[in-house]
Amino acid sequence: MNEKAPNAGHRHEHDDAADHDHGDGGSELSEMDLRVRALESLLVEKGYVDPQALDILIETYETKVGPHNGARVVAKAWTDPEFKRWLLTDASAAIASLGYTGRQGEHMVALENTPQVHNMVVCTLCSCYPWPVLGLPPVWYKSAPYRSRAVIDPRGVMAEFGVRLPDSVEVRVWDSTAEIRYLVLPERPAQTEGWSEAQLATLVTRDSMIGTGLPATPSDIVQRAS
Repeated sequence: MNEKAPNAGHRHEHDDAADHDHGDGGSELSEMDLRVRALESLLVEKGYVDPQALDILIETYETKVGPHNGARVVAKAWTDPEFKRWLLTDASAAIASLGYTGRQGEHMVALENTPQVHNMVVCTLCSCYPWPVLGLPPVWYKSAPYRSRAVIDPRGVMAEFGVRLPDSVEVRVWDSTAEIRYLVLPERPAQTEGWSEAQLATLVTRDSMIGTGLPATPSDIVQRAS
């Protein structure tokens, strides 16, 4: 077992506070988070927005609309070897070729999971997250417990998400920054030979693209439908 923290053999050189988009005073909220919260408070105060409706909208973009983009990227990589090579060598360009670009996703790196290596992503200083491919970051991703424990006990964190890997699998933890955002390319589930990209995309979960989860399996899909 070889579990690596972001600052031990990490794959990028930008992990100090200045590299993260925090805003003033060392706040755990990024400048964008602060602006969004201020705007939300103002709209709610003036009666323009129903807080409950806003929560539903945020939940939709966090768990449904946003991650669908990443799922399409992963499904294409599973079915198109040339695109997979491109994704692993120049993720920003490969993802942009599918139309998924924008702020928080300018500099992307794809991390391939294999039978020997499992990757997990965290932002230890704030909440850097690839919005164009994963939508809004989940609340737990921005929480202090996840940001600290993902580094010191990644297997324990994954176990809480229901993921238990053999000791022989190396766990690598990657620290997102304002300069670099990561997308995990999970392993393609077994028994999906001949599936279309659209079918495969239904197996890709948001958590599997962060590394705290695994893709669904064909049997999972059957159980959902029953």
